[in-house]
Amino acid sequence: MTISETHTRVLIVGAGPSGLMMAAQLLRHGVLPIIIDIKQGPTDESKALAVQARSLEIYRQMGVVERVIENGQQAGGIIFNDNGSQVAELPLDHLGGEQTPFPYVLMYQQSKNERLLLDYLTLNCCPVYWETTLTALTQTAERVEVQLKTVDTVTNLTCDWVVGADGAHSVVRKQLQIPFNGETYGHNFYLADVELANDELRDKKIHLYLAKKGFSAFFPMPELNRYRALGNLPDELSNKEGLTVNDILPGLDKTSGLNINIAETFWFTTYRLHHRMADNFRAQRCFLIGDAAHIHSPVGGQGMNTGLQDAYNLGWKLAGVANGTLAPKILSSYADERIPVAKRLLSTTDRVFSMIMSDSWMAGLIKRWVMPVVLKLAWGNANIRAFFLKQVSQIGINYRDSSINLHVSQSTRIKAGDRLPYFKVFDEKKQAETDLHEWCSKPGFTLIILGKLAEMDLFSLAKWISQKYPGMLNFFYLPKSIKNQAIFDAFEVNENQGKSLIVRPDMYIGFINDKIDMVLMDNYMGNVVGVTQGR
Repeated sequence: MTISETHTRVLIVGAGPSGLMMAAQLLRHGVLPIIIDIKQGPTDESKALAVQARSLEIYRQMGVVERVIENGQQAGGIIFNDNGSQVAELPLDHLGGEQTPFPYVLMYQQSKNERLLLDYLTLNCCPVYWETTLTALTQTAERVEVQLKTVDTVTNLTCDWVVGADGAHSVVRKQLQIPFNGETYGHNFYLADVELANDELRDKKIHLYLAKKGFSAFFPMPELNRYRALGNLPDELSNKEGLTVNDILPGLDKTSGLNINIAETFWFTTYRLHHRMADNFRAQRCFLIGDAAHIHSPVGGQGMNTGLQDAYNLGWKLAGVANGTLAPKILSSYADERIPVAKRLLSTTDRVFSMIMSDSWMAGLIKRWVMPVVLKLAWGNANIRAFFLKQVSQIGINYRDSSINLHVSQSTRIKAGDRLPYFKVFDEKKQAETDLHEWCSKPGFTLIILGKLAEMDLFSLAKWISQKYPGMLNFFYLPKSIKNQAIFDAFEVNENQGKSLIVRPDMYIGFINDKIDMVLMDNYMGNVVGVTQGR
């Protein structure tokens, strides 16, 4: 399939999870992009496996989460082993369900994420142009000019915006000459998708085996008796070419203390791990997301999820600018919000991974004696389990320092820049249960009013929205009731007080006020966010 257009509002380079999510978010907000990839088509080979709660919340907003859950596998827990002996077990089925509708880690391969998103694009008439390479990129203040090459065609294309989602070896990043600083870990690693005939590993739990020199691990996959095995190659195999899964079996047996019986191998590969980050995520009219912007160790299953959230953050902003409903200044908030997230992630995963891989006596002492005791004691505390969920699931990420927030409130627990908390809501009129996230399922911003309002005030609000922000600001009103008291307590709403919230399209709170003041809300939408519609 050949690109027939000579101009596009947005070109996405790379059709992995980040690029496909970027295209899906643009489509949700009314922009049809062009998306290309150098590969021949989607592949079943993928390193990422875990889908965290925040990503599931995004899929829920898109209306596709049921398919993800149906074809995924919840991890029942993590079992830590040291030199073949179990030292700690952490259940993952009671992590604080009140924080999210998805209080677990779901095993759902990267390839499945890609096919899910490809189907979403197909339903919205957005094809992926496979076997297409970006060979040149130049830009001015007004546009980007690119050259694209297929097997037998060279195409020149002008773009309003370009998004580089083309992985660790990003051509977009290289064309922009953005440094990609960091290091390569000293070990080689293996990854194998296998069917096992070991009864000891059929509990749908993550089995982590720590050894003096490195680690190995088994992750349950959704398919029957199938596991993702990964670990570091022994020193004697590091430089051997043509390795097969049989070569790593002796080391795997040694670290696990088991006789690993592989019934079938679906995929085996060896690779190096890196931790690197681009100096900036934007250069004029070009952006970097996902692995093109940052790569790190697989600790905590954060990589793919972080890329999905990069796209989720940038998608609505870029669509608004491309549609002419948002001023271009909002695009600066993408790098401002996501670079600190990537920095913290690289720092955290690097520290944990370095400790796991270390063969020093201190690291050995921690892994064998200190860590099991600390984990067992900590896991018995419900607050600590909830904190763990908040960090690993990425629902704890906030943008409180962002320039597109306005916090006009005495609230101290929930502030502008926080992810909208997940609370169940009892609808008194319909006598049915819903939740705050469900209220934000439509594209656009969401205005939520908490507290008692006179009918005339409600009419004035509805009229203001229909005149100034039609189709852009969805409105929900929650009067006080006993069944919804937890929401009013969490948002610190006083007895005789109302509270207004404006939630961004990515379900982050942009505006909180202890009053219902249309002038301040209008100021937020127009001057802080930069809405041009109706102004």
